[in-house]
Amino acid sequence: MTQWRTIPEMVLSAADRFGDAEAVVDYGDNPAGTDGPLRLSFAEVAERIRTASGAFSRFGVGKGDRVALWAPNSAEWIIAAFGLMTAGGVLVPVNTRFKPDEAADVIARSGAKAVLAQKGFLGQDFDIPGVPTIDLKSDFLSGGTPFEGAVDGGDISDVIYTSGTTGRPKGAMMNHSQTLRMYEEWATLADLREGDRYLMINPYFHTFGLKAGLVASFLRGATMLPVAVFDIDRVVDLIAVERITMLPGPPTLYHSLLTVADKNRLATLRAGVTGAADIPVELVRRIHDELPFQTLMTGYGLTEAGNVTLSRPGDSSVDVATTAGLPCEGVEVRVADDGEVLVRGYSVMQGYLDDPVATAEAIDTDGWLHTGDLGEFTESGRLRIVGRKKDMFIVGGFNAYPAEIEGYLLEHPAVAQVAVIGVADDRLGQVGKAFVVLDENPGAAGTSADELLAWSRERMAGYKVPRYLAFLDELPLNATGKVMKDRLGTRLGAG
Repeated sequence: MTQWRTIPEMVLSAADRFGDAEAVVDYGDNPAGTDGPLRLSFAEVAERIRTASGAFSRFGVGKGDRVALWAPNSAEWIIAAFGLMTAGGVLVPVNTRFKPDEAADVIARSGAKAVLAQKGFLGQDFDIPGVPTIDLKSDFLSGGTPFEGAVDGGDISDVIYTSGTTGRPKGAMMNHSQTLRMYEEWATLADLREGDRYLMINPYFHTFGLKAGLVASFLRGATMLPVAVFDIDRVVDLIAVERITMLPGPPTLYHSLLTVADKNRLATLRAGVTGAADIPVELVRRIHDELPFQTLMTGYGLTEAGNVTLSRPGDSSVDVATTAGLPCEGVEVRVADDGEVLVRGYSVMQGYLDDPVATAEAIDTDGWLHTGDLGEFTESGRLRIVGRKKDMFIVGGFNAYPAEIEGYLLEHPAVAQVAVIGVADDRLGQVGKAFVVLDENPGAAGTSADELLAWSRERMAGYKVPRYLAFLDELPLNATGKVMKDRLGTRLGAG
């Protein structure tokens, strides 16, 4: 348990707890090692957050009002997010990989009063019709009078959209107190320490980036170094120049680090955290043998329940690679008769925003959250995730939902039927493969796989776009007309 009731109370107290210690180092678009990164102390960040809170209040944001934030990792993202919460507002982070139509749907359904966006990032048009758009890089955040709104521990702090086990994203609501308790434990087990220098590759719009990243760093007094777009050469430069000690990321990150020729440039790395995909035991052994990490944590969690299980200090390479660790304190985990992982406890979300039907489907009358994941416990009591009840697969750490991808592909005039599955990929863990039945209209016959994939890239976030596409005369259907996806992955070849 923490001594603070709310996230703003904890974040602002960092000014007193850590004072002039470096809180944020943001290189923006500048290469590592050049002059000009923004460097802010905890005292300076706290003052900027109070000022941003005043700006939101002046804009008309009151207690419980939602504001969307659609931008890459940056110092401004940090100041905006916690400034909004300090004003009493509710943060709605939006995936920067979304295309405008995908983002507009989430923002509209969230009821956001405004959206803060970084103009021109990844070439996106960040204007959402009907919702005031504020340029995150403008002087908006510095234009207020320092202000702290009334916030309680039970108030909703953020609404993070997830597709759960079906295609359309739903907004999982979390409150201040459960978030603080959850990431206090995470920071302890991840061995995050005061003075650590934390390179933040995980995007802030994701639960991990926002909470295991920013909230945990304010809890412990770790320096936050945001990375907007992952590039291994830039990451290695930042590790060397800024003497990075903490570096969580998906397995693909560690694969990349193992290829670095001059391992001396990585010498300061002490703590790593991975997960989100199956990790080969050999990869974990190589990380321990060839990289300087002293600790490597893994775990299992989801947007609707934060951390569910985490590994413990001293866990073996086999435990870290093949299990997701032990249940967190105050969190019950059980495996239902059909193999589904169920979770109950303080960390379970407050529900899906404006969706009581989906909430009731996800959380039963006994308070158990039905995760949609299939798992089993080892003899040592560690959870092993063995599959997904409803098809979801993970591409480089991002959840991809076949139903949503299929919906987009069906909008193409040449596509009559489509089924998407996840297939193994050495670099990303899994990628999508689409099986398509073409329409019988005259214009469909000449449609190529390359054309459909190019069309998809214009409409979907990159991780959702299938890596492979095969044409079939018909999809394998069962007696009720449902696609038998297990046959797609075996008899028809999924590679």
